[in-house]
Parts: sequence; structure tokens; C-alpha cells
Amino acid sequence: MLLLLLGIVLLHVAGLVLLFVSTIVSVWSTGENGPTDLWINCTGANGGQCVPASAGEWIQSVQALMILSIIFSCLSLFLFFCQLFTLQKGGRFFLTGTFQILASLFVMSAAVIYTVMSPDWVQGGEAFGYAYILAWVAFPLALISGLIYVILRKRE
Repeated sequence: MLLLLLGIVLLHVAGLVLLFVSTIVSVWSTGENGPTDLWINCTGANGGQCVPASAGEWIQSVQALMILSIIFSCLSLFLFFCQLFTLQKGGRFFLTGTFQILASLFVMSAAVIYTVMSPDWVQGGEAFGYAYILAWVAFPLALISGLIYVILRKRE
């Protein structure tokens, strides 16, 4: 039972680390002009000038969704430990699972919005960077861990 709990916590922490890295790192799109991220666009297309994220409302929604996914995933981990010690035998971790599933939906929504709207933010010919890919990898990890929490019952 201890190995199961350890595996679930490690899966959750792995997804949380991927969420943090994908939100903080500045390589959501990359190309010959330089990388862009959720916070600033410093490609050469702007004449060497950096354009802050306040230039577009859609990028602010991506920022908000990524931050919400981190918050909900952190809350989910905290709730898991709280419920681990306070939940009755046979109870399910519904609250923990709900928060983690919401975190996965937030990161998926952010990645979809960035996919659709990024041609407005970056120049043509640029590719998606590794932070963008990490966000897509964090989505199924968070979803799977959320579903595991919903299925999981507390035993003695």
C-alpha cells in the first residue's frame, strides 16, 4: 500500500514539476529570431524590441490558465495529504481528484488557446518549443493522477 501511495504522489509531483517548468521557461515557440514565451515576445520581428504579454488578451488567458493549473495541482496535493489523515476508511478522494482533473483541463485549455492564437504572437516559420510540449505532457499526467484519486479508496 505504501508503494501505491508513493507512486501516486510521484506521478502528481512529476506533473506539477512539468507545469511549473512549462509556465516559467521562455521557450513556448522558437525559431531563428529567438524564443517566445507566455510573458514576453523578443523576436526580431519587432525590430529588436520586446513586446510584453499585455499586448494581447488571449495570451493573458493562457497565462491565467497555466497559473490556475499550478494552483489547483498544488491544492490537490495538499488536499490529498489532508484527506489521507482525516478521511474515513473506505472513503474516496473525490475532492482531490476533482481539483487535479480541473488542473489538467486548465493546462489543456491553455495549450489549445496558444496553439490556435500563436500565429498572432510569433512569426511564421517558427516551431513550438519544449515548454509548449511539456504543457501537453503535463495534461495527461494530471488527468491520469486525477482519475486515480477519484478511483482510490482509503484503506487502513
